[in-house]
Amino acid sequence: MSENTPESKPEPAKGPEPSGVDLARVALRAAKEQARARGDAVRQKKQARRGGLRSGAHADGRDPMALGSAINRLITERGWEAPAAVGGVMGRWPEIVGDDLANHCVPEKYDEDERVLVVRCDSTAWATNLRLLAPQLVARLNEDLGHGTVRLIKVLGPGGPVQRFGPLRAPGSTGPGDTYG
Repeated sequence: MSENTPESKPEPAKGPEPSGVDLARVALRAAKEQARARGDAVRQKKQARRGGLRSGAHADGRDPMALGSAINRLITERGWEAPAAVGGVMGRWPEIVGDDLANHCVPEKYDEDERVLVVRCDSTAWATNLRLLAPQLVARLNEDLGHGTVRLIKVLGPGGPVQRFGPLRAPGSTGPGDTYG
């Protein structure tokens, strides 16, 4: 029984009973509502068989989205905010530290667990200079990234070439220097 049948409506104040055309309108309205309800049920069954709703004229969560929005959503869902922010800092390194320092010192990696940024310098003089500037640089990075994102800057000096002396070498050896400590 539908909700809009004459029995469920409050009775009007003892007026004339609906007749002919009025009864036909009430019956037509009830039939339309029942057909609409049956159509909704059939539509839901079809959607369930097809594997869910299909994207149509109205926007929903399955619609295509811009690449930037998709990447931001992925970063947020996976909890990659801090590593992504530090990666952005590595891309903007010259803006943050200045051109002189950026020409001689390059960020290599960020350890998320330890919150340590590893920077390699091309000379020991620049490594010493960066070690002196490290506290100010950590403060500047934390202002940009959020408090506590970078706890320490580990400064590495220039890496020397691997010494290879003689035609015969032991596997894994670094040359004659590996015996002295």
